[in-house]
Amino acid sequence: MNFIISGKNIEVTDALKERIEKKLSKLERYIKLNTDVHVTLSVEKISHIVEVTIPFHGMILRAEERSNDMYSAIDLVVDTLERQIRKFKTKIAKRAKDAESLRYMTFDIEEPEKEATEENGEFRIAKTKRFPIKPMSVEEAILQMNLLGHNFFVFLNQDTDKVNVVYRRNDGAYGLIEPEY
Repeated sequence: MNFIISGKNIEVTDALKERIEKKLSKLERYIKLNTDVHVTLSVEKISHIVEVTIPFHGMILRAEERSNDMYSAIDLVVDTLERQIRKFKTKIAKRAKDAESLRYMTFDIEEPEKEATEENGEFRIAKTKRFPIKPMSVEEAILQMNLLGHNFFVFLNQDTDKVNVVYRRNDGAYGLIEPEY
């Protein structure tokens, strides 16, 4: 695995790098060796935050954990990633489909200068994400949404060939938004 480690409001020391590489190396049994692992460490007031993004088996795994200590946040994020991988593998096995049918999504993220605020009656866009939309089933879109830890996911429905949105409802169920043209 290739580790890309960056820090916000914190200096990334050699000890932190070693701890991250040692802990995340446990995931090598699941993940290809030439995979890039993006790790961002940040500090906000008393919270130490570790965010990890890993392309995995045609999907993107993402986990973020907070703690009062950076080392315990690293441990928590590794536990979260292992849980996600096990959940992913279980779902794939249950669906009895070939895992190669899942699509790989890449994101082009433009970082904002400030938080989105309403200024002079106008709204400012805080973040823009661009990604190629590839056809997938509703089930694959829900799986991708859950792996990313998001509440919604935009995708091209392979059955209707239209852009759809799946989202998690407050009652725990999922919703599907289909546009009418």
